[in-house]
Amino acid sequence: MSLLTTVMDHSLDDGYAEAARALGVEGRSRLPSSLRGRLTLALGLALAATVVTVGAVTSHEAEPTLAKERDALVHRIKDATGGADGLQRQVGDLRDQVDTAQQDALRAGGDGGLAALAAGTGTGEMTGPGVKLVIEDANSSAGGGNISNPRDADGFRNSGRLRDHDLQLVVNGLWQSGAEGVSVNGQRLTALSAIRAAGDAILVDNRPLVPPYTVLAIGDGAKLAKTFQDNEAGRYLRIIEDSYGIKSSLSVQKKLQLPAALGVTLRFARPDVPEASPSPSAAGSSSPPASPSPSPSPSPSGSPSRSVTPPPAKSTKAAKPSGTKNATASSTAGTGAPTP
Repeated sequence: MSLLTTVMDHSLDDGYAEAARALGVEGRSRLPSSLRGRLTLALGLALAATVVTVGAVTSHEAEPTLAKERDALVHRIKDATGGADGLQRQVGDLRDQVDTAQQDALRAGGDGGLAALAAGTGTGEMTGPGVKLVIEDANSSAGGGNISNPRDADGFRNSGRLRDHDLQLVVNGLWQSGAEGVSVNGQRLTALSAIRAAGDAILVDNRPLVPPYTVLAIGDGAKLAKTFQDNEAGRYLRIIEDSYGIKSSLSVQKKLQLPAALGVTLRFARPDVPEASPSPSAAGSSSPPASPSPSPSPSPSGSPSRSVTPPPAKSTKAAKPSGTKNATASSTAGTGAPTP
């Protein structure tokens, strides 16, 4: 108990103080006591103070230089930006001059052949009468009607959503019916256009379309609408309407405007030189006048003689797409647009 009482009554600090007195270190200063040590300490402090002072002075003197360099760099950036903007404006001005010169050349030509060719190939705008076909997906996926499924052979699912093959067949049917230009949701179709599918979305030239699908076709409106409804594409459209509930409406329009196709690059061109037509005198001298004789008179060479007739004059109107063969054969690879 006496040991516990001593520990409680006396702190351990007394023991530490007694040990320090026994070693003789109590009250000793930590500073060097010798002259050499004090001189070394003083020299070190002076050197440290000198380094700090020199660094502060150098930093203060370098601030104006850094500010000048920064201002110079900012001015260089502004000058370069202004130069780039000026070049961009120059490019725009030159582009406008090229467009103006091209339009002047087209007007000076008088026949508008290049403008008609650009409109027919899809690289230029086209305006005229035509038809407007709007196709919408069904409200639900349930199909109706008693008509056999027209999509079984192509592996389609039984749904009321318009597919890329359906749109291809509709567009090819319009070309076959005599359309001179076609666009789908504002996307102009050319000979290089393609209608594909990415999942459930329909792509035209890799641009996704959103239903309803508005198909504009320029041509003889009433004739174009009647021919389309009577051909294979029109019948197919009626079948998928009855089978899957897809809705469509076809109307004749007095005036339509199709935009120019985007991203079309001219890769090859050659002048279209018209064939020389023989003069009436040459035609008269090369063959005898036509007679109602049922058989041709033999020539000295033994072959029947033929009368020379002038070829028909070439029209500057944009060429229409080819007939059924080209339109239906391209339905698996593209839109069936006419090749200029």
